[in-house]
Amino acid sequence: MDNPLVLIVSGLLVLIIGIVIGVITRAILIEKGFDKAQNQAKKIIDDAEKQAEKTKKQTILETKQEVHNLRTETDKEIKERKQEITNQENKLFQREKVLDNRAVNLDRRESNIDRKEENIEQRKNALEDQESKLERLIEEQNEKLEEIAQTTTTEARDIIFKRVESEMEKEIAQFIKDEEEKAKMEVDKIAQHLLASAMQKYAQDVTSERTVSVVNLPNDDMKGRIIGREGRNIRTIEALTGVDLIIDDTPEAVVLSGFDPVRREIAKRSLEALVSDGRIHPGRIEEVVEKMREDVDRFIRDKGEEAVFEVGIGKVHPDLVKLLGRLHFRTSYGQNVLRHSVECAFIAGKLAAEIGEDEILTRRAALLHDLGKAVDHEIEGSHVDIGYNIAQRYGEPLAVLDAIKSHHGDTEAQTIIAVLVAASDALSAARPGARSESLDNYIKRLEQLETISSKHEGVDQAYAIQAGREVRVIVKPDQIDDVLAHKLARDIKKEIEEQLSYPGTIKVTVVRETRAQDIAK
Repeated sequence: MDNPLVLIVSGLLVLIIGIVIGVITRAILIEKGFDKAQNQAKKIIDDAEKQAEKTKKQTILETKQEVHNLRTETDKEIKERKQEITNQENKLFQREKVLDNRAVNLDRRESNIDRKEENIEQRKNALEDQESKLERLIEEQNEKLEEIAQTTTTEARDIIFKRVESEMEKEIAQFIKDEEEKAKMEVDKIAQHLLASAMQKYAQDVTSERTVSVVNLPNDDMKGRIIGREGRNIRTIEALTGVDLIIDDTPEAVVLSGFDPVRREIAKRSLEALVSDGRIHPGRIEEVVEKMREDVDRFIRDKGEEAVFEVGIGKVHPDLVKLLGRLHFRTSYGQNVLRHSVECAFIAGKLAAEIGEDEILTRRAALLHDLGKAVDHEIEGSHVDIGYNIAQRYGEPLAVLDAIKSHHGDTEAQTIIAVLVAASDALSAARPGARSESLDNYIKRLEQLETISSKHEGVDQAYAIQAGREVRVIVKPDQIDDVLAHKLARDIKKEIEEQLSYPGTIKVTVVRETRAQDIAK
């Protein structure tokens, strides 16, 4: 057997020899890798140097090209500026030449002027010498004339003036008279031209007022429903509206008769609503009539706003607008007062524009000139005074107040606008077909009928119907009994006979109704 120590030593020697061999091998390998890396680095450096040289050459070429371009542009700009400077120098040279020529001409003119001034001065001196000689001659002649005539120059002048004055007095008077007549004729022509022009620029349709309205029915069976059981429906409609319903043989139609167009409009709308709805009984009739009254109130306000907008006078107080709307249902000799007022506004405005007055203010005054007619049946006094007080209360301008107060000639006009309004009022009333005197008198008679009937104690409402052939009086049942109703009818009849003039006969009907009403809860 081998010795273990020998084996250990042998193993250690083998191990050491292996390590030494490994170290030597590694050193050899490392040295080879370093050489390879060194060769690669050298190659990279050579490539980089070549690329840098190439880039350097390229940059130098580009820089040279850019410098060349800049030099070319700079040379071009310098040439342009030199050319511009040359042009400016040429212009300045031309101007200097022109100025030199002008200076020469001015010097020449100045010398001419100096010579002319010398000539003028010489002529002036010569004229002064001649004037002094003439004055001496005139004085000598005047002295000789005074010696011959044995009078002074002042006395001779007075004699001549008196003679000329006496000779020209008649001619001057005649001339003044002729000129005055000529001026009047010219003024009349101008006024006629202005009025005709204003009327031509505004054309208003001729309208006629009616006292009846027709309501069309779907069939004749509806007439029986309108009359109602024992006539209660028709009595209720007539009592609430104050309009007479005429149900005759006219097919599918009912005629509403009444002089007051507001009541007639309420009745017509109410009847049309009832016919359309189909429910016709006293309770429903009261509801519909009340609703139609509200609708007509809105209609009145809308009419007033339309008139203000149409005339174009700006802002107007709402109360005045409503009063204007009520004029839609008023007539003056058959002419609708609202349309008359609008027509007056346009005519007066055209006249104002022709003569240079304030057109808007003139239109405003003309539109409001008949404002009092909206409430003249409710307030004491003429429509002129009523309208003036209302307009003054709502702060209308003085020109408007003057136009309202003077448009009928009751007072003298203080402004041109008031004169224009009066002229437009006359033009609107005088155009063909505008007014009918008989209709106005007829309406006044109907109003008097209602006034006579309403003033008695216990009367609730009074309506003139049947075109004025009947007055229907609604009394309060708690104040007037059946016996007093007959007495009231006779009293009203006597007053009508004593106070009114009318054709034919007038029937007085006193209506007394007792209604019992309770509410189920």
